[in-house]
Amino acid sequence: MLRTDDALSLVGRLFLAMIFLAAAFGKITNFDGTLRYMESHGMPAATFFCLAAIAVETLGAVSVILGYKTRWGASALALFLVAATWVFHTAPDQRVHLLKNLAILGGLLNLISTGPGPISLESSGKRS
Repeated sequence: MLRTDDALSLVGRLFLAMIFLAAAFGKITNFDGTLRYMESHGMPAATFFCLAAIAVETLGAVSVILGYKTRWGASALALFLVAATWVFHTAPDQRVHLLKNLAILGGLLNLISTGPGPISLESSGKRS
């Protein structure tokens, strides 16, 4: 029988991952603009780091959504988020983005701690 908290765990993973998929899509569809933005923040090898960001955001988000290697995916996203926050969101005018990223980091840390829950590819049908 489907439990409410199991369904909420799945929905929470979906919501948490959506921002990373949207960000990866934005980088892909505005690649040149993203490179200019990264370069304006002093990012060396912007093309490499942009491609790496797309890969981490996409693979990490898919991992979280599917509940497959969830802790690895959430850890990769958390490390990426810390680095991106440090480079792009520490200026005073970036306070809201900094706080948003800290909130997302909290969700990722919670997911790393608790795992994906029963509605996941990792689940053996038991509650985690």
